[in-house]
Parts: sequence; C-alpha cells; structure tokens
Amino acid sequence: MERRGAFDYILLETSGLADPGNIAPLFWVDEGLGSSIYLDGIVTLVDAKNILTSLNEAPFDETHSAVVHERQWGPLPTTAHLQISHADVIILNKSDTISTDQTGELLERIHSINSLATVHITEYSRLPYLEGAVLDLHAYDGVESLETSCSSAAHIDPSISTISIVLNSLSLRKVHSLETWLRKVLWESKLIYPNGTYADLSDLVSIHRLKGRIILESGQEKMVQGVREVFEITDMADAWIQNHGTEDAGIVPRNGKLVFIGRGLTGQPWGESLQYFLDQSGVK
Repeated sequence: MERRGAFDYILLETSGLADPGNIAPLFWVDEGLGSSIYLDGIVTLVDAKNILTSLNEAPFDETHSAVVHERQWGPLPTTAHLQISHADVIILNKSDTISTDQTGELLERIHSINSLATVHITEYSRLPYLEGAVLDLHAYDGVESLETSCSSAAHIDPSISTISIVLNSLSLRKVHSLETWLRKVLWESKLIYPNGTYADLSDLVSIHRLKGRIILESGQEKMVQGVREVFEITDMADAWIQNHGTEDAGIVPRNGKLVFIGRGLTGQPWGESLQYFLDQSGVK
C-alpha cells in the first residue's frame, strides 16, 4: 500500500461468517485525509440452494439470552441476515438448483431484508460483465431509486426490516438539524418523541444501512450514506445527477427521502420524531 498508484482496485474477500458492518467503516475515509482508497460497495454472494436454511437457523449469541432478544428486538438476525442487509449488490448464485417459484419466493425474502440492493441471478457465479456489477459500483457516490416495499417486509422476515421517511424540501439550517438528529439516533441511540422526551434505543434498535436524498429549498440535492454509526451528508455530484438522476431528466423531485435498514425499526415514530426535531430548529 506504500506504493501509491500500484493498485487499480482492491477486492477484499471475507469469510462466510464475517459481518460487513464491522469491516466497511474501516474503509470509510474522510476525503480531507487525502487517501486514494475509498469504499466502492459491498457485494454479497448468496447460495440459492441453502440460503433459507442459513436465514432460518437459530443464531448463537454469547452475551444475551434468546428470551431477552425475542422480547426487546424480535428474532435474532443470523450472519446471513447481516450480510444481506449491508449489501449494495447481491449475487443470487446456483439459480439452476431451484425452481422458478422458489426463486420468486427467495427474491421476496431477500427484498424484505434489503429492498435497496441490486440483485443479479446467476449460475456458476457467471456475470455478463463485472464493471458496474461487482467492480466500479460507486455505491456511495450517489443515491438512485429509494423505492422500498416497507409495508409488508417485516411480516416476511421480522429479523431485519426497512423503513422510509419522506422529507419535504429543507433549508440549510434544517439540514444541520437533520444531521444532529441522525447523530442522536446513530451515535447516542436516542430517539426524541414529539412530547420532547427521549427514548433509549440501545436495547431496541440496530441500524445497519442508511441511504437518503435531501432536496434543498434552492433545488440543490444532497445525499446521505451510512453504515452502522458512520454516516455523512454530502452534495450530490452534478455528473452523477445527470447520469443517474430522476426518471424525467432535468426535473428535480419535490420530496427527499431517508431509508433505514436494520433491526427493531418497526413500532417507533421515526417520521414524527424527525419532524418534531426539524420544527424545533426553527424555534429560537
């Protein structure tokens, strides 16, 4: 690594038991540090024949009893849940070993865990191309569609779910308030209720992935990217907007959106909490 420029790409292959959420933040380097290494994306390879067994197995937890987790968090997620929930791209391999109906059911289960990831269905891990599928993903350079199927996801797989919050256009002042709200949720595990009190989420919620698009009152766009407690709000690059922007080129969407993927997300007033916090930012 001391030989700057000697590598075109670094592909880090982890073991089948690795938690991507512990590894990804290590490569999330601030641009101000001048590093030539950046996180391009997380790819999860899924064995179509055996994945349901992995998702349905009883996970081993050394520190907490299953009874406590079932009461406070819902079912414990397995390693397979963690690897799918953090993924930007999922390769569903060995599709030739299951039927068409089984493939449909499996895709529904995967989307219930992570409805934002791109899924490629393969045999023998063969992809027609690598660039844009596995390499050069630029998954953290912008945000594409944030459409999710949040309403039914928790009923399909209660271990991990997806929620979304619609955002009206924001002033720069409220963008700073949004950042403060995210710090409280992700760093302090606190959620403010509309009555002004805070709830401790440390034993209730675990957020694995965060994506969002913010529309400013000026019409400019910002994006939100996060893995576990690490997140950032940055300007959306003009070049990225031109290549991956709205369905109707040149039309700026009226509303933004935040999408959270994680555990224990259902049943909390996320939207009401954020709106209350944003409203309070306008009170002197």
